[in-house]
Amino acid sequence: MVRPSMLLALGALAVATAACAPASDTAGQASPSAPAGSPAADACAKDKLTLKTPGKLTIGTDKPAYEPWFKNDDPASGEGYESAVAYAVADGLGFTKDEVVWQTVPFDAAFAPGAKKFDFDINQISITPDRAKVVDFSDGYYTVKQAVVAIKGSAFASATDLATLKDARIGVQVGTTSLQAVKDVIRPTAEPKVYNVQVDAVNALKNKQVDAIVVDLPTAFYVTAAQVEDSVIVGQFGAAGGTPEQFGLVFEKGATLVSCVNEVLGELSSSGKLAEIESTWLGSAAGAPELK
Repeated sequence: MVRPSMLLALGALAVATAACAPASDTAGQASPSAPAGSPAADACAKDKLTLKTPGKLTIGTDKPAYEPWFKNDDPASGEGYESAVAYAVADGLGFTKDEVVWQTVPFDAAFAPGAKKFDFDINQISITPDRAKVVDFSDGYYTVKQAVVAIKGSAFASATDLATLKDARIGVQVGTTSLQAVKDVIRPTAEPKVYNVQVDAVNALKNKQVDAIVVDLPTAFYVTAAQVEDSVIVGQFGAAGGTPEQFGLVFEKGATLVSCVNEVLGELSSSGKLAEIESTWLGSAAGAPELK
């Protein structure tokens, strides 16, 4: 996502992005792995990889590292969606857990021009053409979905499907993928209330001027954790059509590691491992059931 300033303040979430969710198609563009013994496979052998520190895989992320992306502000735990993805990629490249080194990297610094101190960075960073001019991205590992946030106990907080939300007064920020998703997917009876900045939509929910707001899922985690007391994520849903927004692993421009990581992501996607990790950390267990 093109991350909101409030997410920058916490370094991650939301938390997620954002923001503006996830499925087994998250690394759909990844190329199939090369046959064993082929030049591509040989180039991806652990001892052939070009790394910041030989024999170690250095991974960057921000601090604090928030849930549900990282558990207990500890990227090295292997718990939380992005920590689990990072270690799955490391394993696919042939690294054991004790061969992974974490570096603290502020969000903006990850995709700024110049040399990097990491082999790749994982920090809810959306793949965009502008960013891709100065850094390289892996194939997407997470497709950003939209999320509905409401006040606990309110009329629409217990909605289990999109049809129930048609009569809700929905707040959303102008010019966002969230607004388009409201119009295309929820298609509410009343026109959504559109706000120039996201914090105004959040305040409208807080003041009960709207029944719910729609933001990307990472932002929804942040809203419920830090902005609106007694708010809940009603659920998440995908946008209709168009090019999905995806998070990608970030590399120094020209890094040869990208193609090898893409092979691993392709394998994780086709095996269902990415979907399993997502279900564990970003599905109903994380308080964001799917709305259909």
